[in-house]
Amino acid sequence: MGKEEFDNTVEKEQSSFLQRIVEKDLKEGTYSREVCTRFPPEPNGYLHIGSAYAINISYNIAKKYGGKFNLRFDDTNPLKEDIEYVDAIIEDMKWAGFDPGDRIFYGSDYFQQLYDYAVVLIEKGKAYVCDLSAEEIRQYRGTLTETGKNSPYRNRSIEDNLDLFKRMKAGEFKTGEKVLRAKIDMKSPNINLRDPIIFRILHENHYRQGDQWCIYPMYDYAHPLQDAIEGVTHSLCSIEFKDHRPLYNWTLEELELEEPPKQREFGRMNLTGVVTSKRYLRELVAGGYVDGWDDPRLPTLRGMRRRGYTPESIKHFLGEIGISKDESTVDVSMLEHSVREDLRDRAPSMMAVLNPLKVVIENYPEEENELLEVQNHPKDPAMGTRNITFSREIYIEKDDFKENPEKGFKRFAPEHEVRLRGAYFIKLTEVIKDEKGEIIELRCTYDPETKSGSGFAGRKPKATIHWVDAKNCVNSEARLYEKLIDDEELLKDKTLSWERRINPESLKILEDIKIEKALEGAKKEEKFQFIRQGFYTVDNKHTTEDKLIFNRIVPLKDSWKKGKK
Repeated sequence: MGKEEFDNTVEKEQSSFLQRIVEKDLKEGTYSREVCTRFPPEPNGYLHIGSAYAINISYNIAKKYGGKFNLRFDDTNPLKEDIEYVDAIIEDMKWAGFDPGDRIFYGSDYFQQLYDYAVVLIEKGKAYVCDLSAEEIRQYRGTLTETGKNSPYRNRSIEDNLDLFKRMKAGEFKTGEKVLRAKIDMKSPNINLRDPIIFRILHENHYRQGDQWCIYPMYDYAHPLQDAIEGVTHSLCSIEFKDHRPLYNWTLEELELEEPPKQREFGRMNLTGVVTSKRYLRELVAGGYVDGWDDPRLPTLRGMRRRGYTPESIKHFLGEIGISKDESTVDVSMLEHSVREDLRDRAPSMMAVLNPLKVVIENYPEEENELLEVQNHPKDPAMGTRNITFSREIYIEKDDFKENPEKGFKRFAPEHEVRLRGAYFIKLTEVIKDEKGEIIELRCTYDPETKSGSGFAGRKPKATIHWVDAKNCVNSEARLYEKLIDDEELLKDKTLSWERRINPESLKILEDIKIEKALEGAKKEEKFQFIRQGFYTVDNKHTTEDKLIFNRIVPLKDSWKKGKK
């Protein structure tokens, strides 16, 4: 797949049931305002691939129909929110290509309006102040099979409710002492309609509002009103909010808002072996099981960026999987396929030896070295060439040599001649081992008539292997990543500790790799294809002026494409 073709698939249109809903509303003139969608994250964690899936849906629908897209922070819970997450969400969205521009809003800015709307509900007899404790409210609510029962405070007078609610706002009551509840139906089969709490008392400073408020609205109440205030037309949510839609509609209808926004749901997207639960992610980060929110094993956008995934590949993946009405699970190798296809044509091909074995070429002059010209990309001459040095001592991969090869081994061995990529043919003369019998060095000869680009008189070596010049290479570190959770059943077993659930092979650190000199000045987040090894990027967190650290983005093997039918 070529680069141009790849970029075009990122933008390909997908006719979805959500688009059909929007088109029907446009045709029928449901709204006198333009299409407007939104993404309402809670600022209590970092965005992940599931977030990107939701953003992509709303962002692209607004774009397709010439409308607006709002980023609105659902910051109505001062116990968990922080400006750190606000800044990170904005930065990550821009990096991923979902720039909200100046359409960034905060739910906390609407606290006064939400309070005023609650007063209207009280005046209509549709809300009341309740003194039941949290545990008592749970008991009164009932279950999925048993209806609830009315609170003893449900029939307070409108005057008493107005007075109590005003005093709640003034700070006269303790945290949790009273709540404001919607008065709907305690016998409703939908448990979300059994007089849900719409305001609670919390004597906590808000990261944005300070100590101005001590009562805070609940999400199910705030959500539809925030949408309405901002002029949202289509409030697109994941499937778990479907049972909340009746409350969304009830709130807007009781307040008689004109041209109310419409909530519609799409199926949640899961990835195999990937933790997308925000609670789980917080546990992993807080417990020190991973290297922060940007750990390359995590599906956070920050972690995917550090690992080396590109915004283009993420968007391409999201476009490929489409939009489903039901929850779905996608093989993570499909995401890796999109990353691999994106990098295949843009990442320069370089040589790096991850498990070095020294080779001494005995018939090459000791003090001599030469420059060899090699291509920066095997299929794209426009990427140019570079010079690499060749001398008497080089490094090859340990796995590329076997003293006693099994049948079918086609790399370097006592009876196998191999070609050094971009250089010469070599033959083995001696194997040198340490006192434990481990191979530590190979002695070889080279054929000066086999310089790359020369005629080989019909000679065909067993293989072409990569190498680096021992005198002109750079010591570096590589980090190889696998699935954080290798067993889906372990992830589901909440009785197990994270130590038991985490794949012990999810991170492998190679501390002494050898890379060619041309990589010495590589910049953070720069990406390369290490020949025969995979795609790698310069780590943007731990790389220093004195030490380059490379993260493997994806290996060369594409298991998803091979298994695709």
